[in-house]
Amino acid sequence: MIKWIFVSIIVLVLFVASSFILEIDLSRIGGSTLRRIIIFNNQPNQFSISCSDGNSTETCSSYYPTNIEFEDDDSPTTSCPEYFRWIHEDLKPWKNTGITREMVERGKNISHIRLVIVNGKAYIEKHGKVFQTRDMFTIWGILQLLRLYPGKIPDLELMFQCGDKTVVNKKDFQEPQISPPPVFHYCGNEQSYDIVFPDWTFWGWAELNIRPWETTLHNIQEGNKIVKWKDRIPYAFWKGNPKVSYVRGELGKCNATENHDWNARIYGIQWQNEKASHFENAKLENQCTFRYKIYTEGATWSVSEKYIIACDSMTMFIEPKYYDFFTRNMLPLQHYWPISIRNMCEEIKYAVDWGNSHLHIAEAIGQRGTNYVVENLKMKFVYDYMFHLLNEYAKLMKFKPIIPTEAVETCAESMVCSVRGLKKRLFVESIVTSPSETPPCTIPPPYTPQTLKDFLQKKQNLLNQVKTRTIDINE
Repeated sequence: MIKWIFVSIIVLVLFVASSFILEIDLSRIGGSTLRRIIIFNNQPNQFSISCSDGNSTETCSSYYPTNIEFEDDDSPTTSCPEYFRWIHEDLKPWKNTGITREMVERGKNISHIRLVIVNGKAYIEKHGKVFQTRDMFTIWGILQLLRLYPGKIPDLELMFQCGDKTVVNKKDFQEPQISPPPVFHYCGNEQSYDIVFPDWTFWGWAELNIRPWETTLHNIQEGNKIVKWKDRIPYAFWKGNPKVSYVRGELGKCNATENHDWNARIYGIQWQNEKASHFENAKLENQCTFRYKIYTEGATWSVSEKYIIACDSMTMFIEPKYYDFFTRNMLPLQHYWPISIRNMCEEIKYAVDWGNSHLHIAEAIGQRGTNYVVENLKMKFVYDYMFHLLNEYAKLMKFKPIIPTEAVETCAESMVCSVRGLKKRLFVESIVTSPSETPPCTIPPPYTPQTLKDFLQKKQNLLNQVKTRTIDINE
């Protein structure tokens, strides 16, 4: 018996030792430029993060690859979705002048953070207090991009605005000799030069208990299966905070009353009450039981847009004034139904009545909207959009980035190991554990003046069909 216990101990020691040996950085032995870690469970290139006590700030790792080479750089790559063409449009104000340090510095007073990337490392300088944890999850997303494409993001320096409202107004830069400051932001509109970037919720929204985009989208798609489209409630549904904008307040007037039914079911939400009930009544995957869903902006654009579109319901866009990075190629009557702010309640009633009289078309519009999101908003494409936007931006820079004295080097370890609770869980859930095995998708060329004009005219023609109620869609 003692003999077998002794043998078991020896085997255990050898097991632990072999596990340790197999996890060493082989690049230090072979001198390879691409450092690799071979994990004991035979999954190569998986780089997890370990915090010593769960609440300590770890130093940035030295074992994660600092560069990556794809197996065959000459092989065909995936084409990026068409909305990537708007990268060229968003950077067009600086196409002829380039971006100087003076331009970047003029954006400091209207930005929350300065991001500097030098030799693949990120440095953050904070300029002001940000609502909730938007800046934290935005920075986290950028760090994951660096982990996905190590050594592929050029040195750069930029300013980032984390609020709702656009900040670089076109009217302030009408003189040709004055160039606007390049400021990155979550949304833009026709009156601003804000450079549009993916919002923080792709990596999670801790305050509202919303998980990272891939998980949330999966849950919504599972929720879509609960009720077949034709069996769903035949009205237009909206749920949210009605106090953040005039339009949302007016939308509340479209609710059904004893005297009139506008075919809308509008529900206000009190986030403090939802938090107290652990958000049981606010789960996004449980809000896909209506045939029609309404998207309306908040203070500006709203992150709810992608969640609403993903429901398979025919989405009604209430005349958005702002845009995010991925919706500018969506078309009315193909991906959504446009609603004018003027006579909003009548417009919603007409859309629902029309849809209920043309069930196959209404269902198809909803499914095409969802398919647009599912196919074009994979996280790989979100990262690729960030990759191409930052690369195109860096090409315009006419100065060498420098690390500010007050900037702090920030990495995945320093963020994960300094938080606890839900924030840590969202970080861990959305972390990039290894470099990409495939290169970024191929960015499409810029619009020519004529192709952009044709696209915008096509969109306007479809809008006019709804405005004049002369809808021409084949059953």
